[in-house]
Amino acid sequence: MAAASPIAVITGASSGIGAATARQLASAGFRVVLTARRKDRIEALAAEITEAGHEATAYALDVTDRAAVDEFATAFRTLAVLVNNAGGALGADPVATGDPADWRQMYETNVIGTLNVTQALLPALTASGNGTVVILSSTAGLSTYEGGGGYVAAKHGEHVLAETLRLEIVGTPVRVIEVAPGMVKTEEFATTRFRGDTEKAAKVYAGVDAPLSADDVADTITWAITRPSHVNIDLLVVRPRAQASNSKVHRTA
Repeated sequence: MAAASPIAVITGASSGIGAATARQLASAGFRVVLTARRKDRIEALAAEITEAGHEATAYALDVTDRAAVDEFATAFRTLAVLVNNAGGALGADPVATGDPADWRQMYETNVIGTLNVTQALLPALTASGNGTVVILSSTAGLSTYEGGGGYVAAKHGEHVLAETLRLEIVGTPVRVIEVAPGMVKTEEFATTRFRGDTEKAAKVYAGVDAPLSADDVADTITWAITRPSHVNIDLLVVRPRAQASNSKVHRTA
């Protein structure tokens, strides 16, 4: 009898990096479990992956709802991979005028959401004897930039969560990988940040020859996960060539 495919849970899998990661992990031989709030999107993606000959299931989940996360976790006795991708940014206001509600929502989604899912699934990851936790942070978690205070604060929190967890579970069969992308152009990130203002969203990438794509980031995530189990990619920072830092970007126009 063939061994069952290892299971990988991906949060925020309804679009962008999460959806791209689900496709690539499925192609790499994982049975992917897609979670997000938008049930229709993840069900469509699961059908697409299944039609391509891979294994995928969809589960509607809000990572900030701890009771729902705990219920979700009961489905797993063992688990190979957790990709904490759910998150996002809201607004680009300075600290002096930023909306505390936006800050709170970003912290709840990026930090508490990651904490909820990681805590709930860590026993199953440990029981697998060879588990991997991936935390998708951002270069915003490593340095600051004007207008990014709330998002930067949340991503710094997520970065510290990854570092601390790695220290605390060393000696267990679970590794902690952090992937920190720079400028990534996806269909929703900037548009969501600017509440549907497509003109503002387009300015983020204006004149940048080739920002990263969701597939570029998914490729680095999949590469890190598929290293031999004794190899831990602690922190992988990936930016487009045109971006030297959060505030230094080469634009052709």
